[in-house]
Amino acid sequence: MEAFFLLAYGLVLLLLFSYNLGQLSLIISYVLHKRKRDRYFRTFARKPEEQLPVVTIQLPIYNELYVAERLIDAVVELNYPRHKLEIQVLDDSTDETVDILKQRVSLYQQQGIDIQYIRRPDRKGFKAGALAYGLEQAKGEFIAIFDADFMPDPDFLLKTVPHFENPQVGIVQTRWTHLNENYSMLTQLQAFGLNAHFFIEQSARNAEGYFMNFNGTAGVWRKQAILEAGGWSSDTLTEDLDLSYRAQLKGWQFVYREDIGSPSELPVAMNALKSQQYRWMKGAAECARKLMLQVLSAPQVPFGVKLHAFFHLLSSSTFILIFLLGVLSVPVLYIRIHHPEYQSVYMLMGFFQINLIILCLFYGIPFWLERREQGRGDVGRFGFYFPMYSSLMMGLSLHNTIAVIEGFLGRKTPFVRTPKFNVKTGQDSWQSNKYMKKDLGPVINWLTFSEGLLTLYFLFGIAMAIYFNQYNMLVFHAMLVVGFGLVFLYSLSRRQVKA
Repeated sequence: MEAFFLLAYGLVLLLLFSYNLGQLSLIISYVLHKRKRDRYFRTFARKPEEQLPVVTIQLPIYNELYVAERLIDAVVELNYPRHKLEIQVLDDSTDETVDILKQRVSLYQQQGIDIQYIRRPDRKGFKAGALAYGLEQAKGEFIAIFDADFMPDPDFLLKTVPHFENPQVGIVQTRWTHLNENYSMLTQLQAFGLNAHFFIEQSARNAEGYFMNFNGTAGVWRKQAILEAGGWSSDTLTEDLDLSYRAQLKGWQFVYREDIGSPSELPVAMNALKSQQYRWMKGAAECARKLMLQVLSAPQVPFGVKLHAFFHLLSSSTFILIFLLGVLSVPVLYIRIHHPEYQSVYMLMGFFQINLIILCLFYGIPFWLERREQGRGDVGRFGFYFPMYSSLMMGLSLHNTIAVIEGFLGRKTPFVRTPKFNVKTGQDSWQSNKYMKKDLGPVINWLTFSEGLLTLYFLFGIAMAIYFNQYNMLVFHAMLVVGFGLVFLYSLSRRQVKA
């Protein structure tokens, strides 16, 4: 039995190490290419007005009472010739958002702006269905997409559209920034994690010519690329990742603009974050199930691109490994205490501490770059954010593991939106808004109960370590206690976001 636990634990460590080696290669690529890419984008010329093409902006909206008006106002203010700009408000709402959007669209139509309110007969296909419905009526050769919580840079189109002079470019994606990063510790930790994706992963993949993903918003598509790739599909929860890969398999190229920030709002409630994580993790697994064989068998795709696509499509599976690593760590600790004869095995496991160094670089470089960009001198706070973010992701590992397994098994569930509340500072309140369920007391389901039990399980691991003076896993178990404890307590919040 001891051999089984040690072998299983070692296998999980090895798989995580393999994945992190892929991340390390992206870190190296990012560092090597950053100056060249920054210099290129600084000198990237804008085009005269007469050379600019017609662009359609699609705004898919569903019950976004608090941010829908803000979005339309920001899009109308974009610096782009009005006679070459079409705005589609793709409204699937079932609440007062409908009236707000109609009034706002009517106001701007009276000012001569080409903005259309478009409503489907049903919500079939959710966001993917709405985008496909609008695409059939779109005038533009290029399609810009913004989710309801975004406030694009006024020069967004002037900076992105010129890239399409290269006929092989199918999409230009920009970096998400965060309107309400400093609202709470929860939003700060989300921003910390997302920055690593938008600085390191997206930039490095693009610089090396690896497959990358459209992030669902804050990007511009060539209409022809969407159509040649087969159009929007709702058979996965991440229609953006799905279409991205299908387009790249058709030979379309992506451009990523790290230097263009597109501000958006982070979820402020734990179960809103959970719904977002569930959709992202399950959708990624669904895309891996759908596309992996196509990618690996594509004769025109180089081996290195296939290898990185393999790790990319399976990235959500790391939560399964993290969850297993945590669960197995307590019996492995027991074995270390009672079986010192396996010392050579324990030393070999210690080699995988290099994972920690890779992760520190992966999150530390974006943290430093963002602080420098904002002129902030608090880079020392990395020592707080890194362990707290790692703890939060550990605490979400059971929830995300379930999502990933469901995705691989092909279990279909509806698209669950992540509502936004137009909160930016600690003085803004969201507790009493329309999208909150009534105060009915603590919400305990089997998942929340399990997260509470896991908190106790890892507390037992800490107690065992202290009792037997075996401290090798003490920090790891402490982070698991903090992570599952935070998720458990946040999930017990007496106010829950409506689905």
